[in-house]
Amino acid sequence: MKRFSDEEPQVDLDENEGKQREYKKRGVRGSVREILLTVVIALAVSIVIKTFLFRAFVIPSTSMQNTLLVNDRVFVNQLFPQPFKLERGNVIVFKDDEKWLPELPQAAQPNAFEKALTFVGLRPDDGTQHLIKRIIGLPGDTVECCTASGKISVNGVEITEPYLYPGDKPSEVPFKVTVPKDHLWVLGDHRSDSGDSRYHTDKNNGMVSMDSVVGRADFIAWPLDRWGGVANPEGAFDAVPDREPKE
Repeated sequence: MKRFSDEEPQVDLDENEGKQREYKKRGVRGSVREILLTVVIALAVSIVIKTFLFRAFVIPSTSMQNTLLVNDRVFVNQLFPQPFKLERGNVIVFKDDEKWLPELPQAAQPNAFEKALTFVGLRPDDGTQHLIKRIIGLPGDTVECCTASGKISVNGVEITEPYLYPGDKPSEVPFKVTVPKDHLWVLGDHRSDSGDSRYHTDKNNGMVSMDSVVGRADFIAWPLDRWGGVANPEGAFDAVPDREPKE
């Protein structure tokens, strides 16, 4: 009859413990790989969305009150102006290529880490190099203020603007412009507190190039009590006829 030594069970136990430790190591390594892969995929998706579809911005000023308030977070649809067309009344974000804004001190500029988070879409753009306004004139439009009743007219048609800040007039400054090809005429909803096309006629006659447009502001994501779409004024521009822009 074979006798089992006292050491034999100990050998089996050591082997089992070793296998269990190896399995645990493999499990930890597998979990780490899964987490890293998930992070990489999430970042890739975020970059694609930010680059081609939507981009987040923080509203920095009162120029679009009460449509947009300071520190609202908005999502901008980058499928406008291409492949989809912009319309009168759309709220757009555009790059400050004409230098409407004063230069910010270095201390106010986002640091490298903040820029990296903005680049991958994990941090809203603080808007320091961008502006947000409402389109009043499309290419070919003649925009004028003011009519006998004190309103703005587009191509000879008087418009009613329900989005104006309470108590504001359509404009305290008279103007008459014809929008050239591939450009826009823009105004803020808070007309008495908006440095818009009216006040930058010394720079490209106050026009915004289509090439500067980042996209159309479609959605307020934060704060939660303001969650919802950025509405276009229904009917405000319906009667305005289109005009072909001059070359």
